[in-house]
Amino acid sequence: MAVVESAWAQHPGYRIDLVPFKGTARIWHGDLLLAESDAAIRVLETDHVERLYLPEADVRLGLLERVESHTVCPFKGEADYWSLPGDAPLEDVVWTYAEPFGEVAGLRGLLGVYHEKVRVELETRFSDGVALNRFPVWGDQDDLVRLLDAQERGPGRFEAPGYHERSRNVVEGGQLLGQAIVAASKAVPSQRVTSASMTFAKVATFDGPIELSVDVLRSGRTFSSVSVRAEQDGALVSPGLVLTAADAPDTINGAIPMPEVPGPSGSEPFDMGVSGRDLRIVDGAYDPDPDRVGPPVIYAWVRFRDSPDEECLRRALVAQASTHWTVAAAMAPHRGVGQADAHVTLSTGIVSAAIAFHDDAPLDEWFLYANSAVWSGRGLAQGEGKVFSHDGTLLASYIVQAMIRGFSAPPEQLGADRSMVL
Repeated sequence: MAVVESAWAQHPGYRIDLVPFKGTARIWHGDLLLAESDAAIRVLETDHVERLYLPEADVRLGLLERVESHTVCPFKGEADYWSLPGDAPLEDVVWTYAEPFGEVAGLRGLLGVYHEKVRVELETRFSDGVALNRFPVWGDQDDLVRLLDAQERGPGRFEAPGYHERSRNVVEGGQLLGQAIVAASKAVPSQRVTSASMTFAKVATFDGPIELSVDVLRSGRTFSSVSVRAEQDGALVSPGLVLTAADAPDTINGAIPMPEVPGPSGSEPFDMGVSGRDLRIVDGAYDPDPDRVGPPVIYAWVRFRDSPDEECLRRALVAQASTHWTVAAAMAPHRGVGQADAHVTLSTGIVSAAIAFHDDAPLDEWFLYANSAVWSGRGLAQGEGKVFSHDGTLLASYIVQAMIRGFSAPPEQLGADRSMVL
């Protein structure tokens, strides 16, 4: 083995994070299973594509052939490779660092895989079924919760972390709304958030933290009003207003009924790239096909692997996905326009959102987003929605305004990457 010089001392800010995956990972070549593991590791590395590693014992090395290929990484060490032989061999499909550097000692005994050459599936188990994601994923439910869980950094100051986004480095409006809900809830811990609204004035990037300035405008025994300003690099991203309230007994109690739609088992699984989140779309209506035409309505069933203990995080998760559906719903009645055009031939995004919370439920049980686009025109679309628990309890209602416009110049000239997807 060649002597490999480590670059860690020269690059103290470099990061390689080894994150266990909570589920089962499988590697397939067609119908041939090459590996299956309940102990897979997501490897998140600065300026690199995310990779999946599996314990050597969980890889069917008898199907593979050790080859003479070697590569050197100044942050991990020297890699040895295996190929899959056959009429159309897959060269250098898995590899290992037999003697990894101490900073990544956890890679010892693991094999990495080129997901570009094979199919890598991640399976999350639920009490009554499974959800599948194609690797690489955007991230896990834990990553989503961590982004939403703004941490106090001083009086009236909170911060939400950045993330290693590699596909489309833009923060969704629902995430900013969720972060504002969490920050306001922590600023007024004696009351619960009942509503929140935000305008998304400027694009924020995933790979930088979001700073939240929280000002309790009016603190009362019954209601409190909280201003939240989301900023990044000193610039205003989103101003918001959050209302909190103390609990009170019902004077009256009523809600509209949940719409009669097929349940989760009768709806189509949809992979939005978040492991630990099971997503089913009624009638497959969240469809990128520009030639599909249907009503401006999307019903989406969602459940998470884990339901956060903190109510503010449950509400933030509900708010985060409320901005997913309006653009697609508005496009649905129009032939030749679809989700595949978003960020490619059309400039789309959420410009404002408001949500009100009515009840609470565990999020590891199914809940339904009933979303409709009520108007589109003049480069905008307006949506409204309701969130119901599986038993029909109304959990939240929301309104969303979105932008749907042609680009002022080709996306490449504006710095866009045509591989970007939501």
